[in-house]
Amino acid sequence: MAYNRAILMGRLTRDPELKTTATGINVCSFSIAVDRRFQAKGEEKKADFFNIVAWRQQAEFVSRYFKKGSMILVEGELQTRQYTNKDGVNVNVTEIVADQICFTGSKSESGTGNYSSGDPGYVTPPPANESYSAPSGNTSGSADSADFSSADSDEYPF
Repeated sequence: MAYNRAILMGRLTRDPELKTTATGINVCSFSIAVDRRFQAKGEEKKADFFNIVAWRQQAEFVSRYFKKGSMILVEGELQTRQYTNKDGVNVNVTEIVADQICFTGSKSESGTGNYSSGDPGYVTPPPANESYSAPSGNTSGSADSADFSSADSDEYPF
């Protein structure tokens, strides 16, 4: 059994390009810059750049709501393909084919709201700078928020 999954969060490096295939299917290509988690002391932040391809509804979603500099979360499959360019040279391309795309960050950062392009159950979490109220009612396995308010950080089980 094989598993191929990529989850990336970063900023668009350019405006998305929406095209339509000869058969009428929308395809959108864009790239994102993803900051590396660690850096050496005194060293400038480094980023990795990834090419993304979105099809059908995700393609429309990206082209409509995202622009250069927007924060985005992409979940998809890593794929490689080969083609021959106009000069007759074989070119290898590695890209993420997106399954799920959603906003990240605050509305003011991205100029957008909290929407996602895929499954309605795939909800974008609220930004860290906005308050969040947990749903009321006690569901099995959930704890009351008061249970955590008085605990020391050393007492957390994680």
